[in-house]
Amino acid sequence: MTNRQYEYSLLVLRVTLGVIFLAHGLQKISQLDGVIQFFGSLGMPPFAVYAVAATETIGGAMLLTGFFPRIASIGISLVMLGAIFTTKLDKGLLNGYEYELMLLSAAVAVGLSGSRILSLGEALKAKKQPEQKQF
Repeated sequence: MTNRQYEYSLLVLRVTLGVIFLAHGLQKISQLDGVIQFFGSLGMPPFAVYAVAATETIGGAMLLTGFFPRIASIGISLVMLGAIFTTKLDKGLLNGYEYELMLLSAAVAVGLSGSRILSLGEALKAKKQPEQKQF
């Protein structure tokens, strides 16, 4: 695999993960009362809903645009670990936490590797660096 293929594969993973989390975050925001009740049934305080919804929405947008994808991946990884350990672990892998585990794995991969293609963060970095003269 060439470096270019590697970067494009990370782009696909980052954008897909971003779309999924942005959609989930917006869904939580649009159904806030129900999500607060669900979190409450798990013994979690209402502020946890706001933290999760913000992490999913903002983190998803950050991944989608490539704006600090490593930082976004950390937040999303923490949300997925929380989902696995609070609601899914007792159900087992199949029909339990396999989806969350896959999203966690994707977030860890993007977090470890970063993603430079079509990335707002990379564009801003390039703009900050002075152009080098070529002789």
